[in-house]
Amino acid sequence: MYPPNYFRIYKVLLFTSLLISLVFSSRAYAQAETQNIAWQLYSIEGSLPFDPNHPETIKNLQKVDGISLVGGHYLYTGKLNIGEDGDYVLDFKNTTTIDHFSFYIYDQQNKLIATASGGIGSKALNPFFLRHGRTFDLKTGQYKLLAEVSSPYFIAQPVPYVDTLAHYQQAIKLGNAIVLIGIGIFLALGIYYGALSFASSRNTELLYALFIFSNLIFNASAHLVVSQLLGLHNFYLVSFPILFSNFIYVLFVMRLLEVHPAKNKKLFLLGSVALVLLAIFALFGMMAPHWINEMARYGVWVFLLYGMVAGITRTIQGSVVARLYLVALTAFVALASMATLPTTLSSNTIDVEHYGMSAIVVESMLLALVLTYRVGELYRERLNILRHLKHNKKLAHTDSLTQIPNRYALEVGLTSIGHHSSLTYIDMDNLKFYNDTFGHEKGDELLTKFATLMQRGMDGKGCIYRVGGDEFAAVCGDGDEMRVQALVDKVVREMQQDGFENVGVSFGTAYMHEVTNTSELKHLADIRMYENKFRRKKQNS
Repeated sequence: MYPPNYFRIYKVLLFTSLLISLVFSSRAYAQAETQNIAWQLYSIEGSLPFDPNHPETIKNLQKVDGISLVGGHYLYTGKLNIGEDGDYVLDFKNTTTIDHFSFYIYDQQNKLIATASGGIGSKALNPFFLRHGRTFDLKTGQYKLLAEVSSPYFIAQPVPYVDTLAHYQQAIKLGNAIVLIGIGIFLALGIYYGALSFASSRNTELLYALFIFSNLIFNASAHLVVSQLLGLHNFYLVSFPILFSNFIYVLFVMRLLEVHPAKNKKLFLLGSVALVLLAIFALFGMMAPHWINEMARYGVWVFLLYGMVAGITRTIQGSVVARLYLVALTAFVALASMATLPTTLSSNTIDVEHYGMSAIVVESMLLALVLTYRVGELYRERLNILRHLKHNKKLAHTDSLTQIPNRYALEVGLTSIGHHSSLTYIDMDNLKFYNDTFGHEKGDELLTKFATLMQRGMDGKGCIYRVGGDEFAAVCGDGDEMRVQALVDKVVREMQQDGFENVGVSFGTAYMHEVTNTSELKHLADIRMYENKFRRKKQNS
């Protein structure tokens, strides 16, 4: 069964993920382009060189309908009508994953009047945090706009758009907030579960932390955090971590859902096949860098397919963790489909990468709860084990008849006895008489009653043990023999008044300071007990 509070939190997070999708959709349709520009796309790859100072060289370029996701060099051309003087921003929609870009603005005489460049691989300064936007001061009139883009690969088709500066600054806030919150969540979860894995020596948490950190590197690179804040302009940080993440994810799922080679042969074999396939994708991506993002994209669907199959199978087998994992996976698929399927978006400022980050953030939070539940299960299992061990220890140390500590408990207790402590051996008289005359039940009652009264009388100032048969032992930390003797006499009187008229005891006490070890202590107490027994018999004869 789910812990009630846990399941409530889980449902809230699932609802939140659906709400994120709704917000994205509403936000996307609410943001219309400042003006519709009819873009013509050209491929510069393999064509005659394009010279921005001579825009007429465009006629040498080849027209294309769209970009290739495995990279290339392209040029957008369009006409821009400005109805009011002011500051305008040029940026790309759909994706931020662009290695290099340049904007060229021409007046009506085809003269180049403004230019700007940037990209993940470029060291040009970015005026907007986490954005490729470039600001231009434009007067009323008509302009020719060219946008040049080149990348080893594309996550989606980057389409230029123009917005007023004031509107652009407001429109980018949601996307930037998603990035900053996502980065914070990745850091928190990664550090926490990384530390937890080292503290607990569990591989499941370590794999989860590696999965989180690889996605952190990918998202921080795709959203310009690495290039803008750290000054690292390695474009392949946007893709290579995902190849690693996909591989780690399959291992994580196998550990999380406890897919064992003996118990779950088919699932384990399927997971091994998925790992081999992902390794091939990674190797091919490194050999053919233009395909690295496609390999990462295909890898995502490989681990999603394996996760779905493994989750459903283990759920049918009764795993609660698998059932929770399926919920997390379903929430991830809802958002991840926008990031893994090549697409164009109606929003100018919410990109494919934002959907991808939101998908990973939502799944990461849900998976964190799954891990928390699993850790809770392990904790409860350990508590049960400790409870059973404690119970077994109690059984091992307790006499089954009298329910007081037994001979084994005495041996353990003597290992920590103090220098001034005492050991008193007690031997009951006439147990055989009660067994033979009234039956063994009466004899058992005699032993139980004596043990109960002695234990109650010790009142925490010592401990009473049943050594075996009709023999008992009392250990006093302060060595107060007189108190033990007075207690024994009192218990015997009570029992004689309560139907055991023939009961009697013999006892002998030895002190730890009289001997060198506990074996000698037991031997001395035993000798004195038998001396006492002999004197009593002699007196009664």
